[in-house]
Amino acid sequence: MRYPIAGRTLRVFDVGQRLVQPLRTTMRLALFSDIHANRQAFSACLEAARARGAERLICLGDIVGYGADPEWAVDTLMDLVGKGAIAVRGNHDDAIGAPSDGMNAEAQAAIDWTRGRLSAEQRRFLAELPIMRQEDDRLYVHSEASDPANWRYIRDTSDAARSMMATELQITFCGHIHRPALYSMSSAAKMTSFVPTPGIKVQLLTGRRWLTVLGSVGQPRDGDPAASFAMLDTTTREITYLRVPYDVATAAARIRAGGLPGWLADRLFLGR
Repeated sequence: MRYPIAGRTLRVFDVGQRLVQPLRTTMRLALFSDIHANRQAFSACLEAARARGAERLICLGDIVGYGADPEWAVDTLMDLVGKGAIAVRGNHDDAIGAPSDGMNAEAQAAIDWTRGRLSAEQRRFLAELPIMRQEDDRLYVHSEASDPANWRYIRDTSDAARSMMATELQITFCGHIHRPALYSMSSAAKMTSFVPTPGIKVQLLTGRRWLTVLGSVGQPRDGDPAASFAMLDTTTREITYLRVPYDVATAAARIRAGGLPGWLADRLFLGR
């Protein structure tokens, strides 16, 4: 696929080249989590991020699992990371090399199916992803900061506070729960939380600490089937949560055609 821009044509992977410019202190970041091998959803989010001027990509894990295109998803992230993107490991990525007893039957079936589709190089890439990354005043992690390898969910303010207290950094970005949320802590340790409105900027004020929970690109669970990601302007410290409609029918059809559990396809239409 090609896109005309300012008198020239970009191929689809040029999207990644724009997203991953060399590191500098201030830039527009596109933040994604829980892609779950959903090619249609991630492609739509990458294009939306490009249109909003994203200069670099951050992936908070769970590149694979559930969806029907793990090879494409891993190859895409490998390419982007090679050009400067940041990616951390999620529990589904981890389960490819270290099987987990904590997954339900459908999730485990998808992991077993995925493992058989990936090459040794792709499996090694997932296994070698860091579990957390720090950049300036920001921490990137899939689950939460207090015990990231145990894959705890951020469900409420007490979970958020535990994660915030585990790091000295001002802003933590995580995913894992597939539902967008924003938490903040005052200097007196008073917690607030809310569900951000898509398209509305929120300034991450310097007088507070923040935990931003991204929704899911490939398998939203907040009742909205549209893919979810966020944009951060590191100069203004404004974050914008975004929802992107995508071709759910094709993503679901590929899941069924691949022989994966049918519920993994059905839930995409429900956002559950």
